[in-house]
Amino acid sequence: MTRSATTEIRLDLGEVVLQGTVTGTGPTVLLLHAGGERRGVWAPVAEVLAGHGLRTVAFDLRGHGDSTGRATTLRALARDVVGMIGREPAPIVLVGASVGGLAAIAALADPAVAARVSCLVLVDVVPDPAPARVRSWLDFRGLGGRSTQLVEDVLGSGAALLATAGALDMPILVVHGGRDSPLSEADLRRLRAANRRVTVARVPAAGHLVARDAPEELARLVWAHIVAVKADAG
Repeated sequence: MTRSATTEIRLDLGEVVLQGTVTGTGPTVLLLHAGGERRGVWAPVAEVLAGHGLRTVAFDLRGHGDSTGRATTLRALARDVVGMIGREPAPIVLVGASVGGLAAIAALADPAVAARVSCLVLVDVVPDPAPARVRSWLDFRGLGGRSTQLVEDVLGSGAALLATAGALDMPILVVHGGRDSPLSEADLRRLRAANRRVTVARVPAAGHLVARDAPEELARLVWAHIVAVKADAG
């Protein structure tokens, strides 16, 4: 099987320089990884989407992989996402896993940015997870001491992020990991109550890091979401 061509790109935002990978050609899907990950986690997902005639762009978030800077606040990550979106032709499909999804929501608070995005996919994340449960989930996995400043900033932003997500006028898909997920059914119901354009898909075989555990299934769900969005628009 012939693999899709990839191109390495560099985005200089002044404060930070982000390294990215472009795969395939066609309409753009911007992929934002989870905390502690790097852009390479998206490679299998990008390969499947390229087969559907889509162009994916995946950057290392600031402080991750080959990108510079430090990831200490959600606002800084959101500024970077605004920069990523600004360099791409609209409309863009935006896919964010964990903190990447939260940075995506924060970036979409700007109506001019949201206008360039056709739909949003949140991978095992909601805007306002219960702080105590998240801290317990991180501690149980030995991650409680990592990125403490960013974690606390994110957990303190839940109300604002939920308000932003609730106001978004675009289809939103939440892909929920079937095991080892910090999300509860109450979290999902709360988001669906805030925005009636939210749908939920479950991947029983995947944990919190769905892109790593079940990349082909995640790609299938993203593609199906894109097809549904196009059908509704047409």
